[in-house]
Amino acid sequence: MIAYLKKLLFLTLLSSPILFISCNDILKGNDGASYFGGEIINPNSKFVYLCKDNEVIDTIELDKNNRFLQKYDTLSSGMYTFKHDPEYQYIYFDKGDSLMIRLNTQEFDNSLTFCGRGDEKNNFLIELFLKNENEKNTSFGIYDYDLKKFESKINKDQKIKKAFYDRRKEEIDWTEDFDLYAKSMLEMPYLAKKEMYPMVHKFRTSDDVCKILPKDYYCYRKEIDFNNNKLTYFAPFVGYLTSMLNNVTCQDNDTYSLENNIKKLKVADSIFTNTTIKNSVLHNIAFMYLLEDQNIQHNKAFLDKYYQLSTDKESKQKIKKIGTQIQILAKSKNLPEIELVGLDNKKVSKLNTNGLKTVIFFWTSEAKSHMEMAHKRAIELKQKYPDLNFIAVNIDDSDKNWKESLGKSKFNITELHASNFEEIKEKWVITKIHRTMIINSDGTINNAFVSLFDSGFEKYLK
Repeated sequence: MIAYLKKLLFLTLLSSPILFISCNDILKGNDGASYFGGEIINPNSKFVYLCKDNEVIDTIELDKNNRFLQKYDTLSSGMYTFKHDPEYQYIYFDKGDSLMIRLNTQEFDNSLTFCGRGDEKNNFLIELFLKNENEKNTSFGIYDYDLKKFESKINKDQKIKKAFYDRRKEEIDWTEDFDLYAKSMLEMPYLAKKEMYPMVHKFRTSDDVCKILPKDYYCYRKEIDFNNNKLTYFAPFVGYLTSMLNNVTCQDNDTYSLENNIKKLKVADSIFTNTTIKNSVLHNIAFMYLLEDQNIQHNKAFLDKYYQLSTDKESKQKIKKIGTQIQILAKSKNLPEIELVGLDNKKVSKLNTNGLKTVIFFWTSEAKSHMEMAHKRAIELKQKYPDLNFIAVNIDDSDKNWKESLGKSKFNITELHASNFEEIKEKWVITKIHRTMIINSDGTINNAFVSLFDSGFEKYLK
């Protein structure tokens, strides 16, 4: 499929008089320069941004056909990102590489293909990324497994991906520098699952497995370079670090307590000597803590420690803003109004609780296993607590996707769609689909930061 799409990409780009000569020059490769170009279908804006180490190094404008092409005489080898708001993806340039992309914003990652010199390694990277995403979106239930079954499942999946990595590495013969990122994308999501398992398993089943973990369960940590500059902004690496630090308090009773989260800050401060990585990890810890604990006094004590350790002024401002947004969702306050749409396409500006205590949960068609389990859990609770009202809110970008997903399933629950994700993210602080909100019968907030899958969730319903 990838090879076929690449052929289509060449035919499409070479059919344009504007790009014809440039593409031929790219293929001849006789000027030593690097090129970056392509086509954006259904663009969200007129610009593509090329970034290095989280900084924009070039702003490229699309032409009237939504295509672009840029020449670089001195582009250094390494990992870059290209952004077309609000999405981004990775692109790796070796010296002299010339890469063309084609993507549809409605399926940004799934539609992305590369062609040109250096395309094979980049197509490998996006294929591996999609394999990881598919695993994540279809394996929501694995954290309920016992330890033996959990390890068997993730080891089996990892073996398949490792074989894919080994085969493509031999075929493409990529550089050692590119291999750093390829191995990180292969290994870090797998290791993040191992870090998450004890904490998530306990959260969802009340079964504490920390004391029965094999002595060598975390032996891989010794092999990780926590201060590798090149991986500072690489999402699989940062994701692993966040999971690892969330797990360092596994033996403690309350993962989300003030004391444990201050401990996480101190551990991060002691582990990371790279200032950029340290600031990034401290930001993630602060962000997650603020979502879990809305106690103002606790927040002040925690933030005092965070502000002491972090040296990133921009990050501090973002955390301060999030803290303010979260307080708007405090107990007994009115839920901020956002624009929602029903299955009948009618707009809903204010949620109707029908005079009942209401549970609001979120889902996306991109995470099918979570969608099914969340609805199943809600239906079970609805049967057990018939005086409760349940509302499912879809956060897909596409109005079409959520209806198609629901068309294949029959859930006897009020279904709504957030037509503006940026609005719901801002006003309701929706940063993960595992969030659940409980609203009182009068429309005020009971608890805006819980989870359907918390083993103690039902205590909030009484």
